Amino acid sequence: MDAKKGSGEPEFFSEYGDASRYEVTEVVGKGSYGVVAAAVDTHTGGRVAIKKINDVFEHISDATRILREIKLLRLLRHPDIVEIKHIMLPPSRREFRDIYIIFELMESDLHQVIKANDDLTPEHHQFFLYQLLRGMKYIHAASVFHRDLKPKNILANADCKVKICDFGLARVSFDDTPSAIFWTDYVATRWYRAPELCGSFFSKYTPAIDIWSVGCIFAEMLMGKPLFPGKNVVHQLDLMTDLLGSPSGETISRIRNEKARRYLGNMRKKPRVPFSQKFPGADPMALHLLERLLAFDPKDRPTAAEALTDPYFTGLANSEREPIAQPISKLEFEFERRKLAKDDVRELIYREWGGSF
Repeated sequence: MDAKKGSGEPEFFSEYGDASRYEVTEVVGKGSYGVVAAAVDTHTGGRVAIKKINDVFEHISDATRILREIKLLRLLRHPDIVEIKHIMLPPSRREFRDIYIIFELMESDLHQVIKANDDLTPEHHQFFLYQLLRGMKYIHAASVFHRDLKPKNILANADCKVKICDFGLARVSFDDTPSAIFWTDYVATRWYRAPELCGSFFSKYTPAIDIWSVGCIFAEMLMGKPLFPGKNVVHQLDLMTDLLGSPSGETISRIRNEKARRYLGNMRKKPRVPFSQKFPGADPMALHLLERLLAFDPKDRPTAAEALTDPYFTGLANSEREPIAQPISKLEFEFERRKLAKDDVRELIYREWGGSF
């Protein structure tokens, strides 16, 4: 990308962006938040990704999301989680408008990989899922729920390494915090959303919401297309029950949302479709694990740590190579409990990375 003035492209770096250190090579993504560019770090010669977020403080909710992501990526360091290398901050807090986050550069994401490769092997499926669950075992040990796992949020390289990214919707669950506080702004992509999130079913959410999403991603690898592409919440539940069958009376009775309980209770009885029929030619051991991940009732899903001990991973799993995170201190997320003004978030982001590195 040409970053010169007059080229029709706005300058990538504003006055405090470290243009002397990073040479932008191309824009690799654009979103509502800003731009992601691939660049070369002239100090190290390494390639990096730079996420430029424009006017960070225009919307307090966006700024808080960025603070959350920065904080979690500082605290969660693991081979299966994308690494923040550096953050460029302005010389003074008052000038703080744009923000540049430097990440390790990954070549692609799982959405692109699935779309472009109809020849993924059973070994690919197994290795991708293993890394994903190993990352979730670490994240869940820190009492963090990702809440927005989907193929676009799993970065990938040609050597088949994958890394979980985008922690903007993630939350840390502390034992004494009513979970309802966290979940009011749940906006994650519907297709990967656990059934209990399609109707505020249960009174307490658990890390099982992420395990469901992992199951949906795994199914998408096996099929080459999304498993439950619902057009709305009701359609989403219909697609789930078309495959998994009607939930049991016991599961339905535990649903606290009256509308959802009535809807599922009045649904015509649907039989379960055998996974071997839905996924013809797939490894039976892969399907056995997939059935466990996609249990309709969250209490029937394995934890990430339990899923890693499934026979499907024999020869690959090794608990010594599967570290877990330390629980995160409550003080780190004290800001979630109060109403923040723009200057508060600006100060918190500045404090988060100013002076580090």
